[in-house]
Amino acid sequence: MNTQELNRLFQRDLERLGVELSAYSEENKLWVIDKEIANSAGNLAMHLFGNLRTFIGSDLGNIPYERDRDREFAAKGVSRAALLEELEEVKSIISSSLLGLDSSRLSEKSVHAFFGYEMSIGYFLVHLYGHFNYHLGQVNYHRRLLGGAD
Repeated sequence: MNTQELNRLFQRDLERLGVELSAYSEENKLWVIDKEIANSAGNLAMHLFGNLRTFIGSDLGNIPYERDRDREFAAKGVSRAALLEELEEVKSIISSSLLGLDSSRLSEKSVHAFFGYEMSIGYFLVHLYGHFNYHLGQVNYHRRLLGGAD
């Protein structure tokens, strides 16, 4: 695994998030919390943007970003166009950050030890990729549950 391959995976699935957000039959459904689902697709997208901007863009790409995690889950009614615009920004940030990171650094110790143990930068990036896809699956399920296009 190298930074180019990681970037390809993130770019592919960021694109998939855009497809999901675009596939909602009605824009307001992006913000619906229904049928015991705790988070709307809009909030999940904002959470993913904040997560990637922080842990890849800021930490690895040195791209300034001040995260407002509470807003990620509290905001409502952000337009689909604004979400898709931010998605494009995040894609650029991820690409710049990962392609600017020497693959030899993947074995270096990450500054994060969220799980109670030290981990490499590469390990943490794989974790972030898994986290992204977990929430991408939730967005897909949310859309289909609310009657979005298949």
